[in-house]
Amino acid sequence: RRPPLQSQRHFQSRFFSRSPCKLARILMLEKKICMLGTLAVGKTSLVRRFIEGIYSEGYQTSIGVKVDKKSVREAGQEVKLVLWDIFGEDRFQKVQASYWRGMFGYLLVVDGTRRNTLDEALALNQRVTDTGLKVPAILLVNKADLADQWEIGDDRLAQLTQGGWEIMRTSAKTGENVDAAFSRLTLKMLGK
Repeated sequence: RRPPLQSQRHFQSRFFSRSPCKLARILMLEKKICMLGTLAVGKTSLVRRFIEGIYSEGYQTSIGVKVDKKSVREAGQEVKLVLWDIFGEDRFQKVQASYWRGMFGYLLVVDGTRRNTLDEALALNQRVTDTGLKVPAILLVNKADLADQWEIGDDRLAQLTQGGWEIMRTSAKTGENVDAAFSRLTLKMLGK
């Protein structure tokens, strides 16, 4: 039996995008990415820089989750990234595992100027891996524009790299490596 016309339109608009000539259709993948880390490490600023290309000095604590979308083209494939900017963990409030359901990859964000954010992020990462999820992840050491104030040393980052982490230094303020981080995670999700 043929589904109603409305459902077909919804399916086409959700899973297909049209090329400029409006004749060829290209399958568009949709991939959920979670932004994980503790409070005030710059997760929201990284997402804003990636989505809107802007940075704001004002700090607002995220409450719950904010979902943004952006379509990118990587390795010849159109991919719609669904970015889940999840509130920062602290000792009073832990991120629920239900937020991770369906994610294809995540960016674990730490603040280079605060050593404790690395330890807390690694503990959060352990909770993710304990659930059995095997998805690509990249550790972002944010606030590269303040590198002279960093508390996380190169020796510690080298240890993490030897332990299997892919690490990128980013700055939401200057835009350094922000697009590159999302691009690299997208390629990892595509198996490239």
